[in-house]
Amino acid sequence: MKDNYSKGQLSALVILRLLIGWHFLYEGLIKLFNPSWTAKGYLIGSVGPFRHIFRFLGEDSMIGFVDFMNIAVLIVVGLGLVLGLWSRWASYIGIALLIMYYLAYPPLPGLEIPGPAEGSYLFVNKNLIEIFALAVLIKFPTEQYFGLELFFSQRLKKKPSI
Repeated sequence: MKDNYSKGQLSALVILRLLIGWHFLYEGLIKLFNPSWTAKGYLIGSVGPFRHIFRFLGEDSMIGFVDFMNIAVLIVVGLGLVLGLWSRWASYIGIALLIMYYLAYPPLPGLEIPGPAEGSYLFVNKNLIEIFALAVLIKFPTEQYFGLELFFSQRLKKKPSI
């Protein structure tokens, strides 16, 4: 990979990976350390064609598990991307989580989003953009340029064979 791209191109991709990783990691940690946080309101207020699934996930019988998994996935994906360790897997998992966020509140014409909206969207929102940014990172595995995978692969190459 290093031979085909300039340092600037590779650096930009690494920075993209780090920024998305930080976003996931911070979102997970802020939820983890806030004892009153729950996804219940988000899920119960879901709109669009998949609202019944998300409302089911927001029920009292499911919400403990859903909250735990949401926090865990955010932190694992964030760490993977920030550290450059299993970044491809982290990207795939991050895409799956973002697709669920996107489907819970799809920016479709005629759907009214309850509560204050952070912007006005038509089909494209920050979740969709981040999905495609992660897809780019899958195609350009930057951990081979900067990350713990590079460190570990170099250490394994230096081990003397017996």
